[in-house]
Amino acid sequence: MRHAFLLLMSATALAQPLQYPAARHDDVVDDYHGTKIADPFRWLEDDNSDETKAWVKAQNAVTFDYLKSIPERETLKTRLKSLWNYERFGLPSKHGTRWFYTRNSGLQNQSVLYVAESLDAEPKVLLDPNGLSKDGTVSLTVTSISDDGKWLAYGTSSGGSDWNEFRIRNVDTGEDLPEVLKWIKFSGASWAADGSGFYYGRFPEPKEGAKMTEANKNKRLYFHKLNTAQSEDPEVYSNPEKPDWGFYAGVTDDGRYLIISVSEGTDPKNRLYYKNLSQPDAAVVKLFDDFDAEYTFIDNVGTTFYFHTNKDAPRYRVASVDISKPTALKELVPQGEEKLESVSIVGDQLICERLKDARSAVTTYDLHGKLIREVELPGIGSVGGFGGKRVDKETFYSFSSFTVPGAIYRYDIATGKSTIYREPKLDFDGSQFETKQVFFKSKDGTRVPMFITHRKGIKLDGSNRCLLYGYGGFNISLTPVFSVGRAVWLEQGGIFAMVNLRGGGEYGEEWHEAGTKLKKQNVFDDFIAAAETLIKDGYTKSEKLAIQGGSNGGLLVGACMTQRPELFGAALPAVGVMDMLRFHKFTIGWAWKSDYGSSENADEFKALHAYSPLHNLKPGTRYPATLVMTADHDDRVVPAHSFKFAATLQEAQVKDGPPVLIRIETSAGHGAGTALNKLIEETADQWAFLLHELK
Repeated sequence: MRHAFLLLMSATALAQPLQYPAARHDDVVDDYHGTKIADPFRWLEDDNSDETKAWVKAQNAVTFDYLKSIPERETLKTRLKSLWNYERFGLPSKHGTRWFYTRNSGLQNQSVLYVAESLDAEPKVLLDPNGLSKDGTVSLTVTSISDDGKWLAYGTSSGGSDWNEFRIRNVDTGEDLPEVLKWIKFSGASWAADGSGFYYGRFPEPKEGAKMTEANKNKRLYFHKLNTAQSEDPEVYSNPEKPDWGFYAGVTDDGRYLIISVSEGTDPKNRLYYKNLSQPDAAVVKLFDDFDAEYTFIDNVGTTFYFHTNKDAPRYRVASVDISKPTALKELVPQGEEKLESVSIVGDQLICERLKDARSAVTTYDLHGKLIREVELPGIGSVGGFGGKRVDKETFYSFSSFTVPGAIYRYDIATGKSTIYREPKLDFDGSQFETKQVFFKSKDGTRVPMFITHRKGIKLDGSNRCLLYGYGGFNISLTPVFSVGRAVWLEQGGIFAMVNLRGGGEYGEEWHEAGTKLKKQNVFDDFIAAAETLIKDGYTKSEKLAIQGGSNGGLLVGACMTQRPELFGAALPAVGVMDMLRFHKFTIGWAWKSDYGSSENADEFKALHAYSPLHNLKPGTRYPATLVMTADHDDRVVPAHSFKFAATLQEAQVKDGPPVLIRIETSAGHGAGTALNKLIEETADQWAFLLHELK
């Protein structure tokens, strides 16, 4: 009786017309190359103002009242919590005589770092980030262990921020040294061979009262010596004349060289420098000093440096240079038909992962480029790992697919044999589902791949709920991986489709560049064509089709729902870049100009304005049911993007249109390191929203 009453109350609440919080209009107008653009919600860019905080509180009240009224929400939350409750491990790595790995017992908000004297020995907890905050919002972001296994440098982030603090822990005692290193973003910690300290990158300390949205520039490399204050850290390298350049440092396995990669924004093209650490006063040598290609250092054998590069090879190759007598790159593994995604050297073998239509394939070669073998993988999916040192005799890798959780395999270098090291056990029967890969033609005739996963035996009569996911940017490749959230979606009878859009890295640099700057519309055309293919082939229909993406993928969803609002039943844009005219003015946004261009350029402004989600919302349009997702501590894609988009969308939506809501997570950021309890809540809210709206 009580259950029926609650359902009736929920149905009544959902039937009520939504009253969105009022948002004040400013009279701000900007002039872009003679075109006047109004920005009435500019005030929402100040996330610390009382007015913005009140708007956030009011929006969350409307959103959570609505979400909590959906009957399926609690059932979904219970199932997500149950399915996530399984033991899972990270890949083990050896330092000195010790082994290090992460483990999550099931529902821990953050995974715990363990150390053991051998792979079979009883481990002990080295660092449990769950004890760093009561609500699990302090996450472990960086771990770096000295070569002898005696010291751990680790970074933590609070509330999902990109800002990190570094500390150093004695592995033997479990105690931290007194120093705390601050103002670190987008940096690892690379130990000197003798364990005396490590190299890292940091930004200048922000001025007192600086806003979260202020731009981050002038990164510099430093060396931190143990038991000293950060203020004493000597600068290793910087270039004050190039405030937009980023520097990343890594010590070679033999401890002899410091490799410095120089980037400009998010463009994969980089410069590559090195410093001979055996000569304390040695100058930094500029080996590749032009942003003409991507040069990823793999390893060195003496003075021979090995690189994974797309220099004269858009699908990448392996090449070497002898720095004692620098000449042109010597090709070892040539470019093939498939993109060479990553390369490592373990046991004097080049382990090369290729992408075969966005699926992993692994091949090994000797250091002269002679083929050794194809590595037999468990199936169609994605691999990760294959790390280690040149002297190691074994390595570890993970393998997963849309329906197979990530197992860890032990790989013998000499024999090429893989054996299962850790296999997760969870309450999900992947055999009930199938995955197929289809190819379709985009608007301009380009052949685009898409993975489709669903329960076996479904009818292709257009009656199925379907979730279409994409990204399409920054040379990032999407490959089949397991997700607890998606597993629950499949259990609910939903179809999951993932499309490999131009702008990504699945087919190399040409594929990436075909979705950038003035060609960015290709990405949206690909996504729209994927949706039309799913409908044409009977998987779903517009009223039952949802689209999802985060960050650059949030931009994707925002652009497509404004260009083709009638094509979709629901939209889930998360932490999206929605204001394409001002993105470069906040935090690290300026770095994205390599993919997006900039409104400061007249031609690029025209292209940006044509698809910018914020600027293409039209009053009186029937937009799909939309749940915008963002977080109050996102200092990468600042929440103002989502705030302004949601406020404009709510005003533009037709009076009898579906709900357009914004869900603003507190004490969270761009997504990395999100506490598990928050992740479960977010996923339950999204799936409940879709189940209710895609009737």
